[in-house]
Amino acid sequence: MLVHGGAWAIPDDAAEAHLSGVRRALEAGYKVLTRGGSALDAVEVAVTMLEDDPTFDAGRGSFLTSDGRVQLDALLMDGGRMKAGGVACVERLRNPIQAARLVLEQSPHVYFVGTGAEEFARSHGMPLIDNAELVLDRERERLKNAKERQAAGLADATFSGLEDDKGPETAVAPATESPLGSSHDTVGAVALDVHGNLAAGTSTGGTLNKTPGRVGDSSLIGCGCYADNMSAAVSLTGWGEPIMKLVLGKWATDRVAAGSAPEFSAREAISYLHNRLGGHGGIILLGPDGRFGMAHNTPAMAWGLASEAGLETGLKI
Repeated sequence: MLVHGGAWAIPDDAAEAHLSGVRRALEAGYKVLTRGGSALDAVEVAVTMLEDDPTFDAGRGSFLTSDGRVQLDALLMDGGRMKAGGVACVERLRNPIQAARLVLEQSPHVYFVGTGAEEFARSHGMPLIDNAELVLDRERERLKNAKERQAAGLADATFSGLEDDKGPETAVAPATESPLGSSHDTVGAVALDVHGNLAAGTSTGGTLNKTPGRVGDSSLIGCGCYADNMSAAVSLTGWGEPIMKLVLGKWATDRVAAGSAPEFSAREAISYLHNRLGGHGGIILLGPDGRFGMAHNTPAMAWGLASEAGLETGLKI
């Protein structure tokens, strides 16, 4: 099992919280696997713990939209049954990954958004909460600072429209346009169970100061998340718009299916992200034979790995 807690310039004073949060989630998810549980259950458990940890940009403590609210996206995918469930722009659910599981198991559809997603989750037993329960004073202050930087003309303060008018997509975005220093604490997990099934999940609060209604890569099949027993399971974190344009998760798993080692495919995917669109982020990738890969082109990525050899966490690869 592999877990990530975001790829960005994690400051020194936040390093321990990131490592501890990733380890707790990894331990909980891997315990499911060691007891013979499914990869899908393991991923859901791990991501739920990361959503509940305010260290990360998922669930409580997520970045705020430009109007000061939390909007959450999540996707869960079962690589054995090729079933998926996703939700986006939900404001009244504490754990969107659990809502994604309900969509996967209880609906003929794959994706619900906004109030429709909330009503679907409520009708299947998930309580609705006040959005204020997801908002931290820390994030109110972060949004205030971002708006001040935006007003001062500092482009890295917000993700709104960063690459929409930059010309041909083959051009690499200038370094000053890339939100590299901004937090990408999107969380995710991939797992392989004793039955040989793969699963993947990704959850996020999106980007700081985003326009309400914006959906990034995390909850889109083949972009921020994908799982197929015939190829691999993947979860990505980073600058969502370039990842979406490249359908990067599916791009990486297709290379594993074609015979490339996950370790190489992960590095290749991050290189492709940067070389084609100037994007940045991180990836965890797990094949059906247990081989895995991790890569990032940010200063750090919070990650964890659990196998029969033990548990390991880190901030750099």
